[in-house]
Amino acid sequence: MFLILQIMNLLLGLLLVSTVFGEPKVIFHATETNIHMDEVTHIPFSIENISSNVVKVNLTAISSDLNVVQVERPIFDPLLIHDGYYNGSINATGIFLGKAELSMSVLIDEQPVKSDVMNIIVIRKVRVMDTIFTASVAILVSILYINFGCAMDWTVCAKTIKRPIGPIIGCLCQFILMPVISYVLAVTLFPESPEMQLGIFFTGISPSGGASNIWTILLGGNLCLSVTMTTLCTIAAFGLMPMWIFTLGKHIFDRGNLAMPYDKIATFAMGLIIPLALGYIIQKKLPKLSRILVRMMKPFSVILIVFIIIFAIITNLYLFKLFSWKIILCGMGLPWCGFIFGMLAAFIFCQPDQDIRAIAIETGIQNTGVSIFLLRFSLKQPTADLTTVIPVACAIMTPLPLIFLYIIKLMLDQKKQKLATSKEELQNPLHTVPSISTTVSALKRNQTIQL
Repeated sequence: MFLILQIMNLLLGLLLVSTVFGEPKVIFHATETNIHMDEVTHIPFSIENISSNVVKVNLTAISSDLNVVQVERPIFDPLLIHDGYYNGSINATGIFLGKAELSMSVLIDEQPVKSDVMNIIVIRKVRVMDTIFTASVAILVSILYINFGCAMDWTVCAKTIKRPIGPIIGCLCQFILMPVISYVLAVTLFPESPEMQLGIFFTGISPSGGASNIWTILLGGNLCLSVTMTTLCTIAAFGLMPMWIFTLGKHIFDRGNLAMPYDKIATFAMGLIIPLALGYIIQKKLPKLSRILVRMMKPFSVILIVFIIIFAIITNLYLFKLFSWKIILCGMGLPWCGFIFGMLAAFIFCQPDQDIRAIAIETGIQNTGVSIFLLRFSLKQPTADLTTVIPVACAIMTPLPLIFLYIIKLMLDQKKQKLATSKEELQNPLHTVPSISTTVSALKRNQTIQL
């Protein structure tokens, strides 16, 4: 009987020990953490209910996506076991934007141990280069808009507003045609990715960008119409962008409280109006300076476009890893369809050649800065950065046909200049070579005088 009682006490003790200590388990101190791309971060973990008498412990860290996060194998030190707990850390390196799951494979005396799972989100660190690029572009564009204010014929602008056929065509193309095109491209190319659909759709509903005015002047379009359309489209975006987001946009995502970046749009609108007004004052008060600025406008526009293209590629170089044929097709399809349909709409309504160019360019060029801001506002990281590949692709692909057309225009202008020079030389050959009859008459007069 005494032996039976001892056995029962032993079993009860073992039961109490197992209840208090339990089985070993790997736990992470957080369920989710953010790390920066190209940086190493220490991820703390603990093994609970581990005995200090263990003989062999094998630790392995596992990342679900090595293209996003890579981890080093932790080293086990038995001296760190205290009161049934072992505390260690894992070195995790952010490789690229995205999300990966971190877990542990642990064997204690050849017995597998359960492990928690931790979400690691790799985000991009804000760099000084990004701030410098944004500030420099803002300053250069402001200077260029002062030049526009000096070059604009304000009488023509007033007539355009009084008879706004061109601006109406442009605004209809910008805020009816482009959102529909972007939606069709979104659901066709990315049927299983709502985030990418948002990237395309937000780009399509954005107003026209300031680069449209630069390309209009370079390609011989109507600058007054272009600037008027850009200003009107930017103001109209206050009401039309929310309308598209809360109507057609609801088919892509369903978010209850999506606020609009009104301050961003207002800043852009003021960024147009203030330099233009300053240019107008210079045109009226300082005509000599105005003429100098107008002569600088075309070469300055070319320099600005080259600067934006080169540094936009450099600052967003990491996004090229995401480029696929669908991204490239989308980057070409949205602006190029805008050029074509804008040109056709202006042609159908019998607009002048310069106005057709301005309307086509205004329709195709989107303000990708607004779309990027919308994406970063409405989506969490790193999804926000990943979806910006769409507006970045559009910004890169948009100028390609315009550069091609500008080169053709330069060649044609040079050819016309040579033809005009040749025609002028053919029309005035007698001014350079004296006629034979004039020479003979002069010789006869000399002989008569000598006689």
